[in-house]
Amino acid sequence: QVRLVESGGGLVQAGDSLRLSCTASRGTVGRYAMGWFRQAPGKDRELVASITRSGASTYTADHVKGRFTASTGNAQNTVYLQMNSLQFDDTGVYYCAASQRFTFAITEAQYDYWGQGTQVTVSA
Repeated sequence: QVRLVESGGGLVQAGDSLRLSCTASRGTVGRYAMGWFRQAPGKDRELVASITRSGASTYTADHVKGRFTASTGNAQNTVYLQMNSLQFDDTGVYYCAASQRFTFAITEAQYDYWGQGTQVTVSA
């Protein structure tokens, strides 16, 4: 089992950047595929980016490609989501998730552990 804690959310203006952090209670590389999801008000939760269990590869969803990047920190128990050129539609609660069953995961059902989420609000 792993506990996940997100941080770094806040209120920003359109065009600004934010970096979200997800700190795990144990190292993730070699143990868990990691993912970032977001849920906008009134909408379903959607994948933003994911990292393979090996930590060697990342996937970015088309709707944020070119602006968002997921990565693993040197300590290997922290994953990041770098968000650039933020837009109003990026507003939502951002969740970090870990999958123990899959080496690469892009759906909610594939993830086993979830953080509590961090709010990102982008003002127009």
